[in-house]
Amino acid sequence: MGVTGTSGPVMDRDEVDRALARLGAEHEAIETSLLALQDHAGRRLLEGAELTGVTRERWAATEAAITLLWTYFDAYTAALRSAREIRSRRRWSSRDDLVELTELLRGESVTVAGGTGRLSDHFSLAALVDRMNELYAASLDMVVAADAVWSALPARIDLLAAELQRTRTLAHSVGVRPGEHPSGDDLERITRTLKKLREQVVSDPLAYWKPAEGSSAPGGGKPDTTVYDREARALEEVRREIDAVLTVRQDAEQRLIRLRDLLSRADRTLAEARTARGEVLAKIAATEVPVVSGPPTVLQEQLATAAEYRRQAQWHRLSPLLESLEQKAEDELLRARESLTAVTAPLAVRAELRGRLDAYKAKVARHGLAEDPLLVERYDAARRMLWSAPCDLRVAEQAVLRYQQAAAELLGAPRVPGQGGPVDQRGDAS
Repeated sequence: MGVTGTSGPVMDRDEVDRALARLGAEHEAIETSLLALQDHAGRRLLEGAELTGVTRERWAATEAAITLLWTYFDAYTAALRSAREIRSRRRWSSRDDLVELTELLRGESVTVAGGTGRLSDHFSLAALVDRMNELYAASLDMVVAADAVWSALPARIDLLAAELQRTRTLAHSVGVRPGEHPSGDDLERITRTLKKLREQVVSDPLAYWKPAEGSSAPGGGKPDTTVYDREARALEEVRREIDAVLTVRQDAEQRLIRLRDLLSRADRTLAEARTARGEVLAKIAATEVPVVSGPPTVLQEQLATAAEYRRQAQWHRLSPLLESLEQKAEDELLRARESLTAVTAPLAVRAELRGRLDAYKAKVARHGLAEDPLLVERYDAARRMLWSAPCDLRVAEQAVLRYQQAAAELLGAPRVPGQGGPVDQRGDAS
């Protein structure tokens, strides 16, 4: 052979020795990686699992890749062994040895049975190392991803399922059952979802793997916990609802007593308003007095239902009913008070007019005008109207106003504006 061969310039002994040392180190590193992959817990789990979906497809391809990896490694090992044997023939390799070593170390000297429809593939040792690295990275990525999902999700699902079972037991004890309470239905749905989720995670872990964007490192990504997180939040909401029902069980009697008191106060207030209305109609004339309605029987019926729920320990039904009744009872008491205020408003107006009349009388008395004939006349007229029954408030108010105007004129104060017509002059009859 000449100075150059099919693989380029013939290597000298130092170049051959350096190449053999590098290839030997690569061989050792590749062998260590392949053995680690062979012993990887994720790979062992994949071998023994009944896989479905995308994981089954990926694992079939990965198994073939791992088998091909060992085939390539064996071919690499054989080629490296041949090169070492040629180099060891003599301390100072001959020209022919160096040509043969150059072809073996740099040329496409490694023949491997074809895996892509061809009878065989030819590689240089460097190309074969690159190909093994590619297959190894893809295989490890798949194995690490499946193992990460299996390590993260099933255990968390089992813990959540245990908490779910405790919640179901507690819910049943307070009457929160499927078909009877929305939270009972939620517990059934969460149970079904977790069972299905666990089965899917075990058989198809890669369906719950989110690769990291832009990452080329094997296993770059994280388990997809979207479904798990959603059900965990749903269970937490159910637990809060159960806590609310438990709270109802603890203080139901006190809340019922308070409700009875509220409704009783509302009834008494309405009764007072009805009595006051009769008094107003007898004492006040020419005014509109609103009608006082009776207590709503539906609230008493609902209160009786709530008491029955408590006796039967139907806490899940009692809870929303008590909340509704408490608001309605507060509203009913407010309505009764507003009704009493509206009914007694004419009496309040009369009392205000009486107070105003007496206040002006005291004022003119302090100024020595109590015996003024006009003031006496107008005071007596206003007093008769305010202290007689029935009292016409509109007429009585005008009488009080005329008294105020007369007093203001005598005291030299600005005239009190009237509500109709000029002010009476001193000496006019009223």
